[in-house]
Amino acid sequence: MDEVDKILIRSLRLSGTPVPEEVQSLQEFTTELIVESVVRCLRVINPPLGAGLSPVLPPGMSARFRLGASLAQACQELGYPGEVGYQTFLYSSEPEIRRLLLFLVEKLPRDEAEDVGQPAGKSAVLLRAIAAKIKQQLGTPWVPPACRTPRLQLLQGAPLLTPFHAHPLVLPRDSGPVERQEFFRGFLPPVPAQPPRPGAVAPSLLERHAGDLGAQHDWEAEWQSQGLVSRLPPKEYVQWKRQRLRRRLLDQLRQAGPPHGTAGSPQPVTQDLAQLLGSLSAGDAGGPLAKGSRFSHAQHLAHGQDPQELVGQMQMAAESPVLQDLGAGGAGAAGGRAGRPVGGAAAPGGRDGGRGGAGEGAGAQPEPGGGGAAPAAAGSGGREQTLRVKSQALELLPHAENNLAKLQLVVEGSAQRLVHLAAQWETHRGPLLEEFRRLRAAHRGRQLESSRRLSEMQTLHERSRKAATEARCKEELCRQLLTELESLPKDVSRAAYTQRILEILSSIRRQSQDISKILSDTRALQKEINRLTGKLDRTFAVTDELVFKDAKRDESVRKAYKYLAALHENCTQLIQTIEDAGAIQREIRDLEEQIESEATKKTPANLERILSDYRALRQENAALLGRRQEP
Repeated sequence: MDEVDKILIRSLRLSGTPVPEEVQSLQEFTTELIVESVVRCLRVINPPLGAGLSPVLPPGMSARFRLGASLAQACQELGYPGEVGYQTFLYSSEPEIRRLLLFLVEKLPRDEAEDVGQPAGKSAVLLRAIAAKIKQQLGTPWVPPACRTPRLQLLQGAPLLTPFHAHPLVLPRDSGPVERQEFFRGFLPPVPAQPPRPGAVAPSLLERHAGDLGAQHDWEAEWQSQGLVSRLPPKEYVQWKRQRLRRRLLDQLRQAGPPHGTAGSPQPVTQDLAQLLGSLSAGDAGGPLAKGSRFSHAQHLAHGQDPQELVGQMQMAAESPVLQDLGAGGAGAAGGRAGRPVGGAAAPGGRDGGRGGAGEGAGAQPEPGGGGAAPAAAGSGGREQTLRVKSQALELLPHAENNLAKLQLVVEGSAQRLVHLAAQWETHRGPLLEEFRRLRAAHRGRQLESSRRLSEMQTLHERSRKAATEARCKEELCRQLLTELESLPKDVSRAAYTQRILEILSSIRRQSQDISKILSDTRALQKEINRLTGKLDRTFAVTDELVFKDAKRDESVRKAYKYLAALHENCTQLIQTIEDAGAIQREIRDLEEQIESEATKKTPANLERILSDYRALRQENAALLGRRQEP
C-alpha cells in the first residue's frame, strides 16, 4: 500500500493539492487535508460542481456537517459506487479514503488531446478556475446599471462608469528618414504622456491595438483574395496598389477641376490645376502617373471644355482643307456631268465663274472689329487654299469623260485588288484562326492550371498559418512545462520510479502465477477427493451387500457387518469434523481480517472525536438558544 499511497499523493499534488513533503502515506492525512484533496479533485474533474465547495474546513460543527454532506453528494453525482457520507470525511478510515481518492484520481482528465491543450499542475487548475469563472459571468444576464444588486455590481460593474476616450498615439519606429528618427529620439513624448488625460492611456492603447489587428486582418484577407491572384511579391503588390491609388486620385482631380479659360476668365484657374497635377505626378515623371486612361481622357474632353469652345472647334473642322477638297471634287464632278449636253461653252463660263467667285472671295475684306492681323492672315490663307482646290477642279472639267473613265478603271482595279487581298486574307486566315483557337485553348488550360495552383497556394498558405499558430501554442506550452519542470524537486528520479513500477508489476505477475497454481492444485485436490469419495461409497455399497447376504446365515458375519456399519459411520463423522474444522479456520481468518480492518478504522479515536464534536455541537446549540432568549 505504500507505493499506492505515493502514487496517490503525487497525483493529488499534480491536481493542485498542497500535500506537505513529510506526508508519505494516507494514514498521515488529517481531516483538513482530506477535505482539501477531495475539493481540489472535484474542481479539476468538474469545475461547476466543485466551484461552490470550500477547500478549507470551517470551524463550526454544523458548517462541517453541511460541507461533508455536500462533498458526499458531489461524489455520488460523479458515480462513486461505495457508500459515502459526511462521516467519510469527518471520521474517516484509511481504506475508505483510499478507495475514494483512487476513484477521484481515476476521474481526473488524462486524455492526450486535453493534456496537449492544457498544461498540468497548479497553472492548469488556475486556468480552469478562470475559465469556469468567466463562463459563470457570461451566463449571467446583463442588467441595467440602476437595477444591479451588489453581487451584480461586482460582476458587471458599478452604475458610475468611466467613459471610453481614445486618442491617437504615435509609436516610434526603427526605420524611416533621419529627421523622423531624430524626432523620435529627441522630441516624441512617451506613450503614457501623449493622451491629454491620464485615464485615456489604456483606451488609447486598446484602440491602437485593435486598429493594428484590424489592419493585419484586412491585409491577410486582401492578400488571400487579390494578392495571390496578381502573382506579385508582397512589396511589388503594395507598390502597384499605391500607384493605382495615385492614378485614381489624379483622374478624380482632372474630372473635378474647373473648365478651361472662357471669355470672362481666361486661364489662371486652369493653370493652377495643371500645376497641381504636375506636382502630384512629379515624383513619377515618365511613369504610369503621367498618363491617364482613355475613359478619363474622354470624360475630360467631354466635360472639361467650354461648350462655346467645342462649337468653335467643330466649325474649324468643317472648314478644314480635307473636307473642302471633298466638297470641291463632288461639285466639279456634278458640274462636268451637267455641262456635257451643252458642249464646251460651259467650261470657260464655269472657270470664269469660279475665278470670279475666287476673286470675290480673294478680294473680300475681313470684318471690322476682328481679332487683329493674325486672324485676318489665317482667314486669307484658308481662302487661298480653297481657291487653289476649286481651280484644280475646273481644270479637270474639259476632259470629264476621260477622267471618269480613268476613275472607273481605278475603281475597278481597286475592287479587283480588294478581291485579291480578300482571297489572300482567307488563305492566311484559316491557319491563323486555327492557331488562335489552339492558343486560346492552351490559354484556357493554363488559366485552369493557374487557378488550381492558386487554390493549392491558398490551401498551403492556410495550412502554414494554422501550423504557425499551432507551433506558437506548443512553444507556449513547452515554456510552461519547462517552468513547472524547473519548479519540481530535483531529487526525484524518473528511472527510479520506472524501475519501482516494473518491480511492482513483476511481483504482481508472480503473485498471479502463484494464485493460479494454488487454484489449479485446489481444483485437482477437489477432483481427487470427489473421486475417492465416490469410490468409497461404491466400495461400501458392494461390501455391505455381500456381508449382508452372509450375515443371515452366520453369527460372526453378522457381528462383522455391525462393525462395518459402525466404521463407516465413524469415518463419515471424521470427514465432517475435518470439514467443519476447515470452515472454522476460514472464519477465524475472516475475523482476523475484520479485526485488522477495524483496527485501521481508528474506532476508539473516532468515538472520542464524535463525543467531542457532540459536546461542541451541544454548546453551540445552547449558545444559539441563549441568544434567541435574549430580549
